[in-house]
Amino acid sequence: MSKNNTSRFDKKLLAPKHWLTWTGIGLLWLLAHLPWAIQLRIGAGIGRLFYRLGPQRVSDTRINIGLCFPEKGEAEREAMVKDVFRNTGISIFETLGAWFLGVDYFRDKVTVHGEENIKAALAAGRSYFLVGPHFTTLDLYGTLASSYICVDMVYRPQTNPVMEYIMTRGRSSSQGSMISHRDMRLLLRRIRDGHNVWYAIDQDYGAQQAVFVPFFGVPAATLTTVSRLATAHKLPVFFIGCRREGDRQQYHLTFTSLLENFPSGDDVSDTTRVNLEVEKLVRQAPTQYMWFHRRFKTQPPGQKPPYPPKPKELRRQRAAVLAAEQDKA
Repeated sequence: MSKNNTSRFDKKLLAPKHWLTWTGIGLLWLLAHLPWAIQLRIGAGIGRLFYRLGPQRVSDTRINIGLCFPEKGEAEREAMVKDVFRNTGISIFETLGAWFLGVDYFRDKVTVHGEENIKAALAAGRSYFLVGPHFTTLDLYGTLASSYICVDMVYRPQTNPVMEYIMTRGRSSSQGSMISHRDMRLLLRRIRDGHNVWYAIDQDYGAQQAVFVPFFGVPAATLTTVSRLATAHKLPVFFIGCRREGDRQQYHLTFTSLLENFPSGDDVSDTTRVNLEVEKLVRQAPTQYMWFHRRFKTQPPGQKPPYPPKPKELRRQRAAVLAAEQDKA
């Protein structure tokens, strides 16, 4: 399968302005080859730093956990928040392993559930949608899945060209092409060419082309992309999840069965089902999910988001107020 152009090396990446980044990449390569016990300890320490030094992310995570797990006590929810950041720190090394060590290194470290569901998807004889939630192990479980499936992955490009090259090279070495989330034309072309596509819709991308449907019982702006493209191209849809077994370097990869009677033709109903399937997978390892994103920042007209304004938003608001006062003067 052809690779995305972003995974091809460009000599411009060797320019002096990128040397510092390459030095950092070399350090990351070395870290990827440390024994797991050391990686685990360092990753957990980084997670504790994230928790102490990232008040906005911690606040957002605390709000998300509170909204989605109201049945848990305050102490239990705070323990979950801390564990989210611990797993996030550990995931740095899991991502490095995916980029620099490759699938062969992890082959004996993964247990697969639902392999028969992959065969059913392939037997359908058409392209399929594989929906993968934003677990902290996202890059790693894409690599783990590559032993069983080959998909093009929709992703958010990096602004640093060296990091963009390293990331897409690491991902496309075990998957198919990388498709920018902004490049809908390429996505449609790959589907028409018979390629399978990995897509994640469990983040807040705004109200455009989204509907408000429950996620853990909370209304969340959710893209209708899976429903619309599955309808237009008659794509079977199934889901993938991954969880680490405690602190062991052992992973459980889950492929769900194909969604039956999907799509239904009703975007709201279909997207509700998609969110429910994502929720089921997240509940298998709730603190290995990226709760630090503002999943509920987009609200229906007239409703305020549950998060406090970010510092830059406050500055923008103050500037607007100041400008209005000057206009009046």
